[in-house]
Amino acid sequence: MAKVIIFGTLDSAELAHFYLTRDTNHEVVAFTVTEQYLREDSFAGLPVLPFESLQKIYSPQQVSLFAPMTAKGMNSHRQAVFQNIKDKGYVMISYISSKATVFDNRIGENCFILEDNTIQPFVSIGDNVVLWSGNHLGHHSRIDSHVFFTSQVVLSGHCKVRKNAFFGVNSCIRDAVTVGEGSFIAMGAVVTGDTEPWSVYKGNPAKKMRISSKKVL
Repeated sequence: MAKVIIFGTLDSAELAHFYLTRDTNHEVVAFTVTEQYLREDSFAGLPVLPFESLQKIYSPQQVSLFAPMTAKGMNSHRQAVFQNIKDKGYVMISYISSKATVFDNRIGENCFILEDNTIQPFVSIGDNVVLWSGNHLGHHSRIDSHVFFTSQVVLSGHCKVRKNAFFGVNSCIRDAVTVGEGSFIAMGAVVTGDTEPWSVYKGNPAKKMRISSKKVL
């Protein structure tokens, strides 16, 4: 049974522990956080270890890591954590629910794909992508790294999603659209054309808002 350490001690880490222990053959052996957030010695019945000295306790040859950070507005922070873990030499697992339809698509490291997601054939997914429950990713689409889908998002076929994009609940993306890097697609937005990087889109049809989302992503 492969050993895994989960990064974090918030709700997303507790959910990851729940899914990994019930729906995979991984053994969760500990949690880890950076020292400034180390408030407790244990979480979910397992030790919480300081990330800065993790290699002295578990080497990259002994364990893999999983960083299921899912809070809204944290894509850039999630990217930094992912890179810090990779810099320490650890392999990162992905969780793909047994109740998701994924076919044989390429899926990167540290992806968190929950139940009832449908990923049609010929889709590629980068590293550190979150797919909350109930999304549809259309055929021949490309999802770059560090992207966050909430729930009930419909991404039509032949779309390109650049890194750090965020999709609100019930948003809908027309086929062959390119969603720019860091684009923030608001809840219920209907996107019918390409979006500009680091911009917020809302409404039906979606329009670009004047404020920038770069500071919150």
